[in-house]
Amino acid sequence: MSTSILVVDDERAIQDTLAWCLRTDGHEVRTAGSGEEALAIMADQGFDLIISDIVMPGLSGVDLLRKARALQPRTPVVLITAFATVETAVEALREGASDYVMKPLKFDDLRHRVQGLLGHRPAFRESALPHHSVECGVPDRGLLGGSAAMLAVRAQVAKIGPAASNVLITGESGTGKELVARAIHAASPRRGQPFVPINCGAIPESLLESELFGHMKGAFTSAVQASPGLFAAADPGTVFLDEIGEMPVHMQVKLLRVIEEKQVWAVGSTKPLRIDIRVIASTNRDLDKEVEAGRFRGDLFYRLNVVHIALPPLREHREDIPLLADHFIREFNLKLGRQVQGIDRDALRALIAYPWKGNVRELEHVIESAMILSDCEILTVGDLPRCVVGESVPRNDSLRELNRQSEREHIMTVLAQTQFDKREAARILGISLASLYRKLGERRISAPPLQN
Repeated sequence: MSTSILVVDDERAIQDTLAWCLRTDGHEVRTAGSGEEALAIMADQGFDLIISDIVMPGLSGVDLLRKARALQPRTPVVLITAFATVETAVEALREGASDYVMKPLKFDDLRHRVQGLLGHRPAFRESALPHHSVECGVPDRGLLGGSAAMLAVRAQVAKIGPAASNVLITGESGTGKELVARAIHAASPRRGQPFVPINCGAIPESLLESELFGHMKGAFTSAVQASPGLFAAADPGTVFLDEIGEMPVHMQVKLLRVIEEKQVWAVGSTKPLRIDIRVIASTNRDLDKEVEAGRFRGDLFYRLNVVHIALPPLREHREDIPLLADHFIREFNLKLGRQVQGIDRDALRALIAYPWKGNVRELEHVIESAMILSDCEILTVGDLPRCVVGESVPRNDSLRELNRQSEREHIMTVLAQTQFDKREAARILGISLASLYRKLGERRISAPPLQN
C-alpha cells in the first residue's frame, strides 16, 4: 500500500526535487506552492505525511502546521528551515511538528526521517498524542520525540516486538530502558501475558536464586512455604532483567541454563519446571569489556544479545527536550493540580544547553521541582535548579520578586478602583475570574474590613 505525502514550498524547484526524490521511493506525492493552497488540498484529501517549508509568503509553515493539526490531527508534519536556530526548532516542535530538517537538504537524511515516520505510523502518531505511546497504554516518556535517534528506536521496537528473540537494551541510567522493554512486550504476541521486571542489583545475593527460580518448603531455614519464583510467575510472558551486569557470576551460570533449557529448578526441588518466557535484559555497563575482564560470562552475553537496542543519551537528541518538557508539564499538572501553560524561551534554552547526565529521568525531576516551586503559569529560568541554569546564566530571583510586588500593587489598585468587585477587576486586568482568585491567594490579598 503506497503512502501519500504533501510537499509545500514556495520554490517550484524544491517542490519538484522533493517530489521526484519521494516518488522514487514509491510514495504518492502532491505539491503546493503556498500554505493556502495546501489547506485547500487537505480539505479534499488526507495525507500520511506533510513536508513544508517554514518561511513562505502568506501562511507560514508554522501557521500551516497549526491548521493542519486541526484538519488532520494524526498526520505527522516535517518542517524545513534555512535558519538553524534554537528558537526555530523549539517553536516548530512545541507547535507539534514531528521533525524539522535544515537547508540545504540532504536527501538521504530526509529519506531516513520519512521512512521512520511512515514505516511505523501507528507507533509515532500515538506518541504525538498527550498521554499515550507505542501500544497497550505504555507510558511514552522514554519513547517520545521526533528526532532521528528516537524514530530509529521506535522502528526497532516495532520490528523486534513480534519476534520471539531475546533482547539486550543498553544505555545510560535514565534513558528509559524499562519503558522500551515494556514497549517491546506490548508489541509482541505475549502482550496480554505478565511482564515481570527484576532489578538484578536490588535483590541480595543470598536470596537471588530463590527469588528468581523459586524454592520448596523447607529448602532453607526461612522457607516456611513454597514459592514459584519470578521466572515462573512470568510464564508465558516476558521477564525483564534490569541491570543484568550486576548479576553475580555464579548466578549467571544458572541463568544461562534456564535460558538454554527453558526450565527452572526451584531451590530444594528434585525436578524442573518447564517455562515459556521471553527474556529482555538491560545494562548501563559495556558488557563487551565486562566479558573481557571476566566479570560477565561470554556465553550468557551472546544468548542475551540476540537483538541489541542502544538507547541514546538525551544530550544526543536535544531537539526532543521541548516535547519531553511539555509532556512532563502535562503529567505534573494532573499530579500536582496545577495549570502550568508552558516554559519560556530562556528557560528552554537552559534546558537544551544542559548536559543531562541523568538523561530523561533527570529532566522529569527538574520539571517536577520547577512546577512545585513556581507560582506562575509559565516556568522561567528562576524556577530551574542552579545546577541546570549554571553560573553563567543569571537567575532573576530579585527581578522576579520585583515583578511579583509590582503585580500585587497593580491588582490592589484595580480592586480599589472597582470597590473589590472581583469580576469587574478581572475584566480590567484581562484575566479570568479563576486566575484572579488564584493570584489573590498567592499574593495574600484580601478584601479590606468593613467600616462601621
